Amino acid sequence: MRIAGVNIPDEKKAFVALTYIYGIGPTTASRLLTEAKIDGDRRTKTLNSDEVSRLQKLIEAGSSVEGELRQTIKENISRLKAVGAYRGSRHSRGLPARGQRTKRNTRTVRGNVRKTVGSGRRKLELK
Repeated sequence: MRIAGVNIPDEKKAFVALTYIYGIGPTTASRLLTEAKIDGDRRTKTLNSDEVSRLQKLIEAGSSVEGELRQTIKENISRLKAVGAYRGSRHSRGLPARGQRTKRNTRTVRGNVRKTVGSGRRKLELK
């Protein structure tokens, strides 16, 4: 089954399978299923074409998902960079933009990988 350009897994429950679409989380998935009058515990392979088409219409009408949402987010970030906002500079440097600490976390993002030090003695090579 294919919804919004994404292959939905057949063996998953409908509630979980909808979260495979970028922009649809657990809350939105449960809201969509209640609006479409579909039980979220049913497997996606048991959904008929009428139920799938109802879901597709709700997704297309309700919110932006997948490529459209990714494009909107990308435009927002580029706007922040162009304006010269602090958040834009953090995005361009690849650092956290929402006030998280960087001393302990985000080491790998910053390229500051500290390796644990052993005893300091070199192991004797076997002769």
